[in-house]
Amino acid sequence: MKYFFLSEGWTIGRVWASEGLWQVTAWRRQPDIQRLNLSLIEANEVLWLYRVEEAILTIEVKPTEPSQVASIGQVVLKRLMSAEQVIHRLETAEAKCHLQNIHLVSQ
Repeated sequence: MKYFFLSEGWTIGRVWASEGLWQVTAWRRQPDIQRLNLSLIEANEVLWLYRVEEAILTIEVKPTEPSQVASIGQVVLKRLMSAEQVIHRLETAEAKCHLQNIHLVSQ
């Protein structure tokens, strides 16, 4: 698995694998990209942790706010993180865990 942090208010666009742009018809499925229930706060900005499958090499992200789209457009993430890199990043940040079911943790 690979990981990346994405600012709240941004969304995922196109995805690339080793064969090029992700084609749902060729893969017969959407790419496996999941937002985890873990975020960190940096300069009052919430950054959500995402997990992606190993086959994914590059991800295009773009802001959801129309006012930001005009000035930024989109960004391409080419250096996805390993689990070890995520842990190191969390060690140096203000992290917040969003629990959906507290009973799963307390058992």
